[in-house]
Amino acid sequence: MPTPSLDALPIRRLTLRDLTACADLSEDRGWPREEHKWGLLLAAGRGYGIDDPAGGLVAASVVTEYGPREQPALAAIGMVLVAERHARRGVGRRLMRHVVAAMGTTPLTLHATPFGQPLYEELGFKVIGRAEMLRGHFVPTGAQQVATRAATAEDLPALLRLDEEVFGADRTHVVTRLPAFADQLRVAEEDGRIIGYAAAWPNMDTHVVGPLIARDTATAKALLASLAAHTDRPLRTDIDVRHEELLRWAKEHGLASIAFNAVMTYGITELPGDWNRRFAPVTVAAG
Repeated sequence: MPTPSLDALPIRRLTLRDLTACADLSEDRGWPREEHKWGLLLAAGRGYGIDDPAGGLVAASVVTEYGPREQPALAAIGMVLVAERHARRGVGRRLMRHVVAAMGTTPLTLHATPFGQPLYEELGFKVIGRAEMLRGHFVPTGAQQVATRAATAEDLPALLRLDEEVFGADRTHVVTRLPAFADQLRVAEEDGRIIGYAAAWPNMDTHVVGPLIARDTATAKALLASLAAHTDRPLRTDIDVRHEELLRWAKEHGLASIAFNAVMTYGITELPGDWNRRFAPVTVAAG
């Protein structure tokens, strides 16, 4: 039997049963396997993939929708990967066109590497900002001005209200997974009121800080420092470059810049919510 052309291979929905194949695809492209993150994305989002007749996946992507199920307010596209043996043959373009078409009128966002940005621009995505990836062992210096503590189950309703207000769309299906997904979930509090929260979740040898939602920079600093105080792993996070003070402070405390990603949108000119209180995403793959 002749091998079917790439254009003839169907695009199908991925499920949690495809987790190992997705991790294999990541590894094939020189990325970490990130099975823990893939598990969250496939459970909370909608995966798309193309099967390789020889085994494994030709390509994959995940879309995470936010807001009402019948008409999402926003969808984040992430983990767009094409196997090395099939690279530069239009597969990524075909998969992305399928995803964009499948989302209809739903506004889209994604974080693009310099390598992927030209493709997304060709498809109509526009750059609206940048995020800076930091990594390193946090070096504490002195006490923070804002009180923080571990989150409890009783905090969840307040966290959901705060998150929707700041993010600009309902993320219940993601936020409610954080207690099981993250190794740490902490809140910042003032006069008994939650004014910020952050999670640290395991990714290979690091703890990724995200989401990071805070009333102001001082609160964001306190949350970041409190997460660092409860882990021996290096931290990694992606900070909106408009938060210059937090970036400067984090670098002074041991985190180093390792990459920049372009924040892009399709169908909207800016993201909903309040960027002043949105410091870092859950993961760049999910917004």
